[in-house]
Amino acid sequence: MAVRIFSDSTCDLGEELAKRYAVTIIPLCIIMGEDSYFDGEGLGQKEIFRWSDENRTTPKTAAFTEERLEQAVKPALEAGDDCILFTIASGMSSSYSLARVFAEDEGKGHLHVIDSANLSTGIGLLVIKAAEMAGKGVDAETIVKEIEAAIPRVRASFIIDTLTFLSRGGRCSSVTALLAGTLKLHPEIVVKNGAMDVEKKYRGSLEKAVMKYVRDLEPALRRAEADRVFITHTVQDEDREIVESVRDYLQSLGLFKEILETHAGGVVSSHCGPGTLGVLFVNEAG
Repeated sequence: MAVRIFSDSTCDLGEELAKRYAVTIIPLCIIMGEDSYFDGEGLGQKEIFRWSDENRTTPKTAAFTEERLEQAVKPALEAGDDCILFTIASGMSSSYSLARVFAEDEGKGHLHVIDSANLSTGIGLLVIKAAEMAGKGVDAETIVKEIEAAIPRVRASFIIDTLTFLSRGGRCSSVTALLAGTLKLHPEIVVKNGAMDVEKKYRGSLEKAVMKYVRDLEPALRRAEADRVFITHTVQDEDREIVESVRDYLQSLGLFKEILETHAGGVVSSHCGPGTLGVLFVNEAG
């Protein structure tokens, strides 16, 4: 009996990492006007940003469909495998509740659903941890127990270049977005207990704000697990040097075995817009 790892697409691991760790991705839905797309399938960041600017609104996002969930998980269950499925924080999407219903109806005690209480590669860090244990032959119950203990240690935060997208999606007022733009403020969004909150506000250019944010993270980075750290972003090609500066800084600390870069998927991109960058890691236990 194998242990199979699944995650909804908000884990933002990307095709290469999903393949490396044998993780099956189940896409959420992105709705742009009359058209619907599956996250990560034929729709990129630039198309999302262009549509949002042209229509002065943000795409709507929705949980994965029951059909795509069944297509992904049922063959593994029928093969007798144990399955572990990660979802975005239950307070941010109905994916978790839908997966729980499916597990009760079809899981036969072999489908374990984990509310990550996080988003983006905050989920991805947990997914990789689970996949590594599964690859070593650890049983599903032990993996779930260890992952649930690790969830509170995930440190996920992002710098937002513009509040325009959050304003369009109704997650902040247009007045707040206008003031932030006028004052050149870049908020730090932190995920805590499955919800997003503003931690700090940085002033100046995006590059200046991002580097101040990363330097402010250094004390926490020095308490992080050494296996890996993520740089996850929606930074566009013309601002690529910002990402390289963050990578150089993290490398200079000499703390991590691996510095991974991923592009945020359609869900995070739809809500946060271009110029968003986060450094995500897991704090050491104890």
